[in-house]
Amino acid sequence: MEYIIIIVLIISTLLILGFVYDINISKMKNIINTEETKFKNLVDKYPSNIDICKYILKEIKKEKIIIEENKDSKTSLYIVATNKIIIGNINESYTRIQTIAHECLHSIQDKKILLFNFIFSNLYIFLFLIIVLLKIMHKISNGMLYIHIMLLYGFVYYFVRSYLEIDAMTKAKYIAKSYMEEANILNKEEIKEIIESYEKINNIGIKTTNYELLFECLLKVTIVVILFMI
Repeated sequence: MEYIIIIVLIISTLLILGFVYDINISKMKNIINTEETKFKNLVDKYPSNIDICKYILKEIKKEKIIIEENKDSKTSLYIVATNKIIIGNINESYTRIQTIAHECLHSIQDKKILLFNFIFSNLYIFLFLIIVLLKIMHKISNGMLYIHIMLLYGFVYYFVRSYLEIDAMTKAKYIAKSYMEEANILNKEEIKEIIESYEKINNIGIKTTNYELLFECLLKVTIVVILFMI
């Protein structure tokens, strides 16, 4: 009965937050597609992603960071362990300048927090896999103990990761705006319209990112609960 209550609480929490945050992936995609049509041709006038990244890193005094492109993935990220920015295949996206600015901003965040997030995130995934494996092999019991462990680790993961992501997402548009103004490729009105579009996307994106991080944590808890139910 305890396990059923936990699952009901998790589902109801996600449904309520999804309603309050107005999480609608299809709506977000429609907005992005509409904005893409309006602004992609303008953003295409800017240099390559590598050149944009080098320029921004120079401005924030982080020129020693390694920059790579990964054409096989659309995901861009900053890896603190190797001090490297990997730019995904985002050439077709009008938000590419803001995305690059986002990863550059990660590089100037508190190294202690970044390293903790890197280590803890991997530990969190490893712990989850170990619990699942041990339960499948019938090596552990006392489900509530492991559920509480996953809740605690999930809370820490969510708290640290959401701080890093929201900080970068909030500031990225300002870095992108500064770069576009200094590049002097578009006029002030065009830049203003693009930044306003970024703000529109960010308003949805920040809430969605928060929700997805929480969903990821609670999904792991739900899987552990189900394993102990069967």
